[in-house]
Amino acid sequence: MSRFVSLKLPLVAAGLCCLGTSLHAANYNNFKVAVYARAYEVRTMGTDPNYLESTWPKVTNGLKVGKIYLETHRDGIIPDQASLDRIKQFFKSKGVETAAGIATVVNERNNFETFVYTNPEHRKKLQEIMEYTAKNFDEIIIDDFFFTSSKTDSDIAAKGNKSWTRFRLDLMADVAKNVLVGPAKKVNPRVKVVIKYPNWYEHFQYSGYNLEDEPRIFDGLYTGVETRDPVRGNQHLQQYLGYDLFRYFENIAPGRNGGGWVDNGGARYKERYGEEVWTTLFAKAPEMTLFDYRQVQQSIGGAPVAPYAGGVFEQVDQFIGKLGKPVGVKTYKPYHSSGEDFLHDFMGMIGIPMDMTPAFPADAPLVFLTESAKFDPNIVSKIRTHLASGKKVVITSGLLKALQGKGIEDIAELECTGNKALVREFPGGFGGAASPKLDFDIVIPEIRYPTNDSWEVVTTATRGLGYPLLLRTSYSKGTFYVLTIPDNFGDLYNLPPQVLNSIRNTIAGDMFVRLQGPSQVGLFAYDNNKFIVESFAAPGSPEVAASVSTDRKFTKLVDMVSGETLSGQNRMNAMTFDVKLAPASYRVFSAE
Repeated sequence: MSRFVSLKLPLVAAGLCCLGTSLHAANYNNFKVAVYARAYEVRTMGTDPNYLESTWPKVTNGLKVGKIYLETHRDGIIPDQASLDRIKQFFKSKGVETAAGIATVVNERNNFETFVYTNPEHRKKLQEIMEYTAKNFDEIIIDDFFFTSSKTDSDIAAKGNKSWTRFRLDLMADVAKNVLVGPAKKVNPRVKVVIKYPNWYEHFQYSGYNLEDEPRIFDGLYTGVETRDPVRGNQHLQQYLGYDLFRYFENIAPGRNGGGWVDNGGARYKERYGEEVWTTLFAKAPEMTLFDYRQVQQSIGGAPVAPYAGGVFEQVDQFIGKLGKPVGVKTYKPYHSSGEDFLHDFMGMIGIPMDMTPAFPADAPLVFLTESAKFDPNIVSKIRTHLASGKKVVITSGLLKALQGKGIEDIAELECTGNKALVREFPGGFGGAASPKLDFDIVIPEIRYPTNDSWEVVTTATRGLGYPLLLRTSYSKGTFYVLTIPDNFGDLYNLPPQVLNSIRNTIAGDMFVRLQGPSQVGLFAYDNNKFIVESFAAPGSPEVAASVSTDRKFTKLVDMVSGETLSGQNRMNAMTFDVKLAPASYRVFSAE
């Protein structure tokens, strides 16, 4: 027997679609702000005549809201037709655009219990929900429960000999086409159906999120940021993810990544919430959705959310339209891949701008590859071709280990021995300065290499025995590097600034701007010689003193917010500028 409660949908007539106009909507100049209302609150909006009038002023307190998503299903709750009509009329009178949201979850509190997509009854109910919603709205966003963790008897039978991953990828693509998008467009040919993907992108494929096929089925994508608290949060996602993930989705579906989605769940202080917002806008998100209608009325650490968020939006709106296209180090993450999970975000947190792409970027002067690249069966051939064309490739120790015995030896006879080293010293090679040393050990994998065929760019040691942290070797016309990744990715943050600078200069040396200094400082660069430097340090931390190096043709930096001009010094064939940053803050510069 199905565990899904029977949904009795109201009868609706065709032609009830009525998006609110935006003639009087309060919008920012360079992006739109939307608020998402769950089915629970939408139901209250329809049954309590005073709810909207009393809460809307709180939602818009210092915040310009141009759009609201009204959810038509969550946990079996479906607002009735009369309620939807009244609610849409209210927002139309406020000049606010209305769109729909659907949470494809049966019982969110029961481990995010999803529909059973091999159950005909469940498919029928979801299709009815979709058709009902399409009759009422011209835009529908699917909240990030469109996955499956179900292993019922019907799933097991349908799976057959496929792996669970392959079965779920195929199943959810089928549901997307034949249960969601297809039926919706039959009801309303104008409807735009958008899928919002969550933040756990390394593991999408295991639960059926299909980044290869679904973008061709849906009309658009949406980026779930929700980094919240990277230390105490149960996902431990790094703050850079908001930028990184938006760029990846934009590279998957250029021009169809509709925006970024944030919430304040688990945030201990307001700056972490603001950081979710501004890092996503740094990636040029055209819309930001705040989840949800309740949370926007709440406070974080005593600070009301709506006016604080409004202040964040106002500041970003001053400069974001003056920045060009985001640029960064090209890094290839194939569809349905994982390995060294979320390492790209850690690289961004040490000041190396990342630009993930689902296709091998053959035109890039340098390509950075993590272990996830092993999912491309032709990756060694692609590395070899890239090097033969005179370009550079940097791979991680995790990818080196994965490719051993699969042809990587033809490029460099390197070996991940399986041994580990506890290291804390970084001898030599820092311009005559004293060799840095940590007060504690970090654990790294041992890489064995043949002397003179390969050479250490950065070395580390313990008790007189050295281990490579960054290796270099030549192949054909190109240069091949291997970066040793600590077992705990967070130890990248503990590397001394001199070591980080060498790593940054190797990986991001082709960019017009490079970061110098400590970790947990981010660099966001644009193709019109503009860039942003951000301190990811928590509020209450000391001020950060960092530097940026630019090409020599740039003799000054202009702060695009304050107007301050910084003069540089010519050091080692580059112009270097000292930058001070308060914790959880950023500065925006034009290199001139």
